[in-house]
Amino acid sequence: MSIDLVAIRRQLHRRPEIGLDTHETADMVMSCLAALGVSRRRCGGAGVVAEIEGRTPGPVVAVRVDMDALPMEDLSGVEFASERAGKAHACGHDAHVAMGIGVAEALAGRRAEIAGRVRLIFQPAEETFQGARAMIDDGVLDGVQVIFGVHNSPAVPLGSVELVDGSAAMAASDRFKITVKGAGGHAGLPH
Repeated sequence: MSIDLVAIRRQLHRRPEIGLDTHETADMVMSCLAALGVSRRRCGGAGVVAEIEGRTPGPVVAVRVDMDALPMEDLSGVEFASERAGKAHACGHDAHVAMGIGVAEALAGRRAEIAGRVRLIFQPAEETFQGARAMIDDGVLDGVQVIFGVHNSPAVPLGSVELVDGSAAMAASDRFKITVKGAGGHAGLPH
């Protein structure tokens, strides 16, 4: 990666912004995307939308990244703790922004392998729901066939995926099917 994602995450953690007032965060995202040569624009007031055009026609696939902090004190004790009283990235959206920029860099370097377009949506005010409405009203989902998002969870061990059966996880749930292909065998002795 040419962009230091850890430094970006820490800078955002130091200077958290709440709700629709994420203009400094959006400016940083715009600057990083510009350095990567990625098409970008402001959307929904304090949001950012970027487009990575593939080599061949295909669907528009969106990736949503939330940017806002919470109205609370930063009790983390880390060297890059919030410098703003009553504002903290206690939910991990600073890491989400850094990951979104990382996705932009990875995909920008692989445009020839993309069929269609990838739309990166950096959303303000996720915690209050206002950001989604503002960006949708600005047309951020126009033409999108599918959208993905992710939320970190420090309680899940590194390299693991958490699934919750029968209830919502991270305020949303979905169903999917996993097909395992391989040689037949006994479940008790798969090796």
